[in-house]
Amino acid sequence: MQTETLVYIILAGITALFIAGFQYKFNKKSMSKLNMLFLFLRFLTVFSVLLLLINPKLEQISLSSIKPNLVLTVDNSSSIKYLNQDANAKSLVEILKNNKDLNTKFNIETYTFGDRLKASDSTTFTENQTNIEDAFSQLSQIYKQSISPTILISDGNQTYGNNYEFAYTSYKQPIYPVILGDTIKHIDLKIQQLNVNKYAYLKNQFPVETILVYNGNTSVNSRFVVTSGNTVVYSETINFTKQNNSKVLNFNLPANTVGVHAYKALLEPLDNEKNTINNFKNFAIEVIDQKTKIALVSNVIHPDLGAIKKSIKSNEQRSVFFLNSNEILSQINDFQLVILYQPNNRFNKLYEVLNSENKNRFTIIGTKTDLNFLNNINKTFTHEITGQTENYQTVLNKNYAPFIVEDIDFESFPPLNSHYGTTSFSVPFETILHKTINGISIKEPLLATYETGSRREAVLFGENIWQWRAQSYLNNKSFHAFDDFIGKLIQYTASNKQKSRLNLEYESFYNGNTNVIIKAEFFDKNYVFDTRETLNITVKNTASNETKKFPLILNNTNYQVDLSSLPASDYEFTVSTSKENISKSGSFKILEYNVEQQFLNADVTKLEQLANNSQGKSFFINNTDNLVESLLNDSRYATIQKSHKNSLPLIDWRYLLIIIALSLSLEWFLRKYNGLI
Repeated sequence: MQTETLVYIILAGITALFIAGFQYKFNKKSMSKLNMLFLFLRFLTVFSVLLLLINPKLEQISLSSIKPNLVLTVDNSSSIKYLNQDANAKSLVEILKNNKDLNTKFNIETYTFGDRLKASDSTTFTENQTNIEDAFSQLSQIYKQSISPTILISDGNQTYGNNYEFAYTSYKQPIYPVILGDTIKHIDLKIQQLNVNKYAYLKNQFPVETILVYNGNTSVNSRFVVTSGNTVVYSETINFTKQNNSKVLNFNLPANTVGVHAYKALLEPLDNEKNTINNFKNFAIEVIDQKTKIALVSNVIHPDLGAIKKSIKSNEQRSVFFLNSNEILSQINDFQLVILYQPNNRFNKLYEVLNSENKNRFTIIGTKTDLNFLNNINKTFTHEITGQTENYQTVLNKNYAPFIVEDIDFESFPPLNSHYGTTSFSVPFETILHKTINGISIKEPLLATYETGSRREAVLFGENIWQWRAQSYLNNKSFHAFDDFIGKLIQYTASNKQKSRLNLEYESFYNGNTNVIIKAEFFDKNYVFDTRETLNITVKNTASNETKKFPLILNNTNYQVDLSSLPASDYEFTVSTSKENISKSGSFKILEYNVEQQFLNADVTKLEQLANNSQGKSFFINNTDNLVESLLNDSRYATIQKSHKNSLPLIDWRYLLIIIALSLSLEWFLRKYNGLI
């Protein structure tokens, strides 16, 4: 409390005493006990009122103790169970969670992880993927501002993601790995990696690359065999020694018939080999009888051209050729789709040929586009000519009907540059992306598609789409999302199939370590996405003839079902509606493969390096006695005491008002009782 305020309070006390004394003491030779009581009550009332007027602020200091966090992260992947460490992991978690000393010193929080991090202490050890680096990346957001030593209970075998050995650079906490698994090196042959394209073309040969690895000290011989059904399509004898312990095989296989073909690659196991599951891998390839050829026509040089080509060619079924507006004229019939990049009057002949051949096309308009020429030669839309340019961002139209479009965070993409002005269509069109300025949609199409007779067209009103591909990579650490979006647009515009009310999206085959997701879109008779329909999928295992039925769940702009629980086999399926008699069928194959069963030992080296880099300490599961002691005795994990000072104005103290009311009431009652009023 300030000195000035204290002086005011003393003066208030003197003033209150003077006023009370003046009324009950002045001109009185002696004071009765009753008058002394009246004087006290009047003093209390006046002094309280003056205190309210002064309104001093009382300071209240509260102390709180903040314990550090102890983060338990448990590897919930199936490799833990395969290495027979599931019971040990569960036992250790229970010991740590129930330790009284640890609970006194730390706030213990438990997480499990497989392909992603979960706030849970329930372990099943059934997840098919392990991404340790992603778990630390998410934890770094949760425990950025706190002291949180972390216990990592894992075998250290990561199936995908960035190298977790350097997770300490983003996760600034000491890490204590508890190593699960056998550290003894057993003799082992395995197929380390098998690389093959997803598609092949009829009557061609497709390449296969295989990396074979041997762990052992003696020289051994084995045989590498590739079979298709009961037929051996390739074989080779392999020799390994301690020094020469890896082989890279490159060979070609024929693609003689159209369809999905499954193969099994086997490195024949040794007699005393402990783990034989990693000796084989299944793979598949889809043979197609034609390749979509796309012409990318431009008379200007722009980075968009390279980005579009890379996105299209990410699907091996498609090939892209750069041509100018004259070169394409003699080979127009070689292409299923023509992309017209920023056309000008030099495209005049090309438009005549495109119209006469009724060719599908995708037009991209930018600042170098000749709008006068385009408005005159194009019969489907016109663009207002203002002589000005504008930067447009975009938002997805969730009611787009012709094909399934996922929102890949379009709103975060940089703006595209194009001519300012409105667009008028003379044919019915569907908008995929709307233009926005400063986050506000102006209800103008940035990307649209339409059909005229048997011809499909798309138009993009903006340049610098290469920046979108770059931003997509920054958002997702991969070009896949953006390339998939462009791929769907190209697939739609390159095809002449009629519009369907029920559209399906699925793969011809799925690897055993990936999610089996089938997506569907259903539209009403006006081709508006219908969220009221109920879709079901009936799946038949062609090997066992077992049939299962699953509902499709509405997920924003599509319906989808996860069939990852199905075992490896060939399947036929039918997606049908419940209210209308509409259905579509297809087939797919699930390949047998469990990446978590490919490991024979714990990755001790990486886990120990992670502990050293993060200033933690590693322990083996059979020697964790010192783990608790190490955490309890570490001076870095002390409880922090914080003080919080509150400034409370006296006018907010309700009891002072009660004192004023009681003193006045009591004084009045006593005066009334004694006949002084």
